Amino acid sequence: MRTSRTTSAAHPRALSRWRAALIAALAAVGVVTVMLPADARGDVPPPPPGWTLQWSDDFTGPGNTLPSSANWQIDTGHNYPGGPANWGTGEIQNYTANPSNLSLDGAGNLRITPLKDSAGNWTSGRIETRRADFKAPAGGTLAIEGRIQMPNVTGRQALGYWPAFWALGAPYRGNYWNWPAIGEFDIMENVNGINSVWGVLHCGVNPGGPCNETQGIGASRACPGASCQSAFHTYRFEWDRSVSPNVLRWYVDGQLYQSVDENRVGAEAWQNMTSHAGYFILLNVAMGGAFPDGVAGHATPVAETVSGRPMLVDYVAVWTRGGGTDPGPDPGDPTALHLRSGGTLGAAQPSASTVTLASAGGVNRDGTPHNPQVFTATGVSGAYTGGSTQFDLFVDAGTTVANGQQIRVSYDRTGDGSWERAETYHYFATDPVPGYEHYTHTRGLRSATGTHGTMTNGTVRVEVWNAIGNGPSTVGIGNQSQLTVPIG
Repeated sequence: MRTSRTTSAAHPRALSRWRAALIAALAAVGVVTVMLPADARGDVPPPPPGWTLQWSDDFTGPGNTLPSSANWQIDTGHNYPGGPANWGTGEIQNYTANPSNLSLDGAGNLRITPLKDSAGNWTSGRIETRRADFKAPAGGTLAIEGRIQMPNVTGRQALGYWPAFWALGAPYRGNYWNWPAIGEFDIMENVNGINSVWGVLHCGVNPGGPCNETQGIGASRACPGASCQSAFHTYRFEWDRSVSPNVLRWYVDGQLYQSVDENRVGAEAWQNMTSHAGYFILLNVAMGGAFPDGVAGHATPVAETVSGRPMLVDYVAVWTRGGGTDPGPDPGDPTALHLRSGGTLGAAQPSASTVTLASAGGVNRDGTPHNPQVFTATGVSGAYTGGSTQFDLFVDAGTTVANGQQIRVSYDRTGDGSWERAETYHYFATDPVPGYEHYTHTRGLRSATGTHGTMTNGTVRVEVWNAIGNGPSTVGIGNQSQLTVPIG
């Protein structure tokens, strides 16, 4: 939390609106010629009555440092490994982990800065939350909110800028070819420095489908008071499961401007984008690309496009209301479990931690657990959904060469010690560069025994070990590595 707070009793967002109105009024009579600094306004705002904070980051820290590695992972390059080129949108920038593109500013903001080098090449920044389980609780509401100033550039100098604050369905991780069925919520998008915010839903199939892909179901409006580019504004998305039909809503500075309910897209598309483990949140500034086809034109840099105008993010927060504070699955939904400290499987813990996998000792342990880390959930009940096991493990071998991690997932349907289903997946060879990589179910099954079925007070067990290599590895746990079982 920030150590310095505004001393005014007014809410930070109210102060921002007052400040913007004052500047506009003074500018109208020629008093103001330079915009006051657009700085952070304090901590994440306290939730209104009935809401519970589930996760947040207010980007407090020394200037020119990267955002919290416990909260965020940094995307780099021109695509996910094995995913669509140019992030699937035709973007031209190279995302980096360089603080010149991505860093805290020392004043309580995250700064994402596109830069063009002397050869005309663009770099920028993109991050996504480590957690991928943000989901409305059954019978309740999820809210994702951020206070953001778009890159402060307009006109021809802004052509090509595409800032965004958005969320993607968890099954996208490790697959990268199941969009848009897994769902995408664009909480704030902008293009070419236009004084508008767009809120867009992507779902169903591409092209066409119930969400009119690739354009999506979108709406836009001008930012209230000061322009989107000249001041901070608060962008909020809500997923409401307390009403029938369920509904999604988009707000800017508390003003509703877009809503979509499940009847509009149909039961199948709605189920596909809401019945999985949840969503992860992204922040980025792209350069170039197809800002949804037919909407405001593409983002295309030109010779006049200026380099170095950052998007500033004061905070990102996730709240829930009603339905309990844990966004659990509906009956029939798959069950999401996190690998947790103490060798348990369950809801995400508040903070990230790690466990160490013992070295394979230079012996091939492929298919046979060797000194594994074991995680267990007991008392699991539910019917088999007809789906398959999914997982996303955060693994790292540091600079060790040729290490490979492996996972076995086992199901004891009644908790009597007999394992009716066991699945061993092909191991994942980590690179010798420090930093987490994603080991997912898309590596494929190496072997499986038995069948799935209804569980009654059953047990799910995860074993993770080093299958090859001569050094230890680490696995991120707490609010990081996740398992989704086809029991609901």
